[in-house]
Amino acid sequence: IYYKHLKGVSLFKDKSCFNALFNSEDMQEITLHFAVYHINAPGQQEGAPTFPNGYQYPSMDQMSEMLPAILKHFGVKSIIGIGVGAGAYVLTKFALTFPDLVEGLCLININCCAEGWMDWAATKITGWTSNLTDVVISHLFGKDEMHSNPDLIQLYRSYISSDINHNNLQLFVDSYNSRRDLDIERPLPAGHHHHHHNTTLQCPALLVVGDASPAVDAVVDSNTKLDPTKTTLLKMSDCGGLPQVVQPAKLTEAFKYFVQGMGYMPAASMTRLMRSRSASGSSVDGNRSRAHTGEASKIYSHPPMGLNQNTNANSNTNVGGVEASGPQSAEISC
Repeated sequence: IYYKHLKGVSLFKDKSCFNALFNSEDMQEITLHFAVYHINAPGQQEGAPTFPNGYQYPSMDQMSEMLPAILKHFGVKSIIGIGVGAGAYVLTKFALTFPDLVEGLCLININCCAEGWMDWAATKITGWTSNLTDVVISHLFGKDEMHSNPDLIQLYRSYISSDINHNNLQLFVDSYNSRRDLDIERPLPAGHHHHHHNTTLQCPALLVVGDASPAVDAVVDSNTKLDPTKTTLLKMSDCGGLPQVVQPAKLTEAFKYFVQGMGYMPAASMTRLMRSRSASGSSVDGNRSRAHTGEASKIYSHPPMGLNQNTNANSNTNVGGVEASGPQSAEISC
C-alpha cells in the first residue's frame, strides 16, 4: 500500500508558508510515513520569469484541474492535502471534483464563497491606494497582528517584495479574487429528504484558523457547510493569520490526531510527540472522523522527470534522489 501526502497549492513557496511547520521535529516524525509534494501555483516560484503579455492566467477552477496530471505523473493514487487561503480553495475544489483522489484535507484560512461586492470594492480601493505587497499583507494578517508582531510582518513584506515576481503575483491575486462560490451545503440529517442532492466534501477535513485572523468569519462559515461527522474546526487562540508559522507545534498536534483518525499512521511511532504533548489552549469543534483500517507501509517516489501535462502550465520538477526506504520531498512548479 502506498500512501502519498500532498502539501497543497499555496500563495507562497515552501520556505515562507510551510517551512516552520514541516521543518519542526514533531512534523518530521509524522512525515516519515509520507512522501511530501509542494506545488507552486503558475509563476509563483522564486525567480519565475514574467508571463508574456496576453497570457491567460488560469482560474482557481483550472488550477484544481491541473492536479490529476501531476498526481498521475508521480504515480500518486490519493492524497492528504494541506492548503492555505487560495491553496485551500483549490484543494477543496479538487476534492469536490475528484473525491476518489483525496483522503483528507487540512484547510487553513479557507473561504468557500466567491468574493462579495463589498470585498470587491475594498480590493479595488485598496489596489488604488496601496502597492501589491501591502494588499497581500493585509490579506494575510489582522491589524492587531501587524502591530504586535512587526518582525514577522517585515519578514513577509521583504519576501513578497524581493523574491516573488509581482507581475505574476498580480495575476494570481486577480484569479483568486475572481473565484466562484464552491456551492457546498451541509448534508441533511438521515430521514430528511430534499429536492436536490447536497454537495459537500466527502473526505475528512480539518479546518484551521487563528482567532485573530482576517479569515476567521469565512472559516467559521465554511465549517457550517461541511459534514459535521467528518469535519473538525480548530480555532487557535492567541494566533493571527498564519497559524502554521506562528504556532506550528499546536497545528502539528492537531494534524497528528487528524491523520491518526484516518488510520494512516501507527500510534507506536508517535511516542516522542505523546511525551511532548502540552495543553494547547485551543478550541476544537466538531466530531473527529472515524478511523479507517490500514497503515502506511512504504514510501515510493518516481525518479525526476519533466512535467508538461497542461496547456496552461509551464511545468517542471525539482525532485531529490530516489530512496526506496524513506520519504521523498518534491517541489513542483505548475
